[in-house]
Amino acid sequence: MRQTEFFMKATDPKTLTVAQLMQDAVIRCTPRTDALTITHMMTHRNIGSLPVVEEDGTLVGIVSEYDLLQAMIDGRDLRKILATEIMSAHPVSVTEEQTLTQIADLFQDRYLTRVPVLRNGKLVGILARRDLLYGYTRASQYWS
Repeated sequence: MRQTEFFMKATDPKTLTVAQLMQDAVIRCTPRTDALTITHMMTHRNIGSLPVVEEDGTLVGIVSEYDLLQAMIDGRDLRKILATEIMSAHPVSVTEEQTLTQIADLFQDRYLTRVPVLRNGKLVGILARRDLLYGYTRASQYWS
């Protein structure tokens, strides 16, 4: 859940941080999760990517719809492919302290849809473009 959902008064949107904007209930998988299970998780929860984390929460990659579609196009059996085989290793990530303006620039410059949020290398949230727009709108209400 986003902290911005609890805003009771207007705030300068430029002061918002990733911690306030991110979703902290993150659906994730492990490097050993098979691609068919990932596909099922993503389609049933209507999400476009899944962070891949070790048991201790360390982010090791991200699997996107693109990765899954590419495996399908290549004729690979999604039941026999592991996340570690199709994930993008070392994905772009952000920290909780970064501001809305910094993140908006990152999203636009890198053509990103969503990014994992890390604290000391551990996954603590996910931030999507939609979260930026939601937070900006909530903070801007009555702001002048």
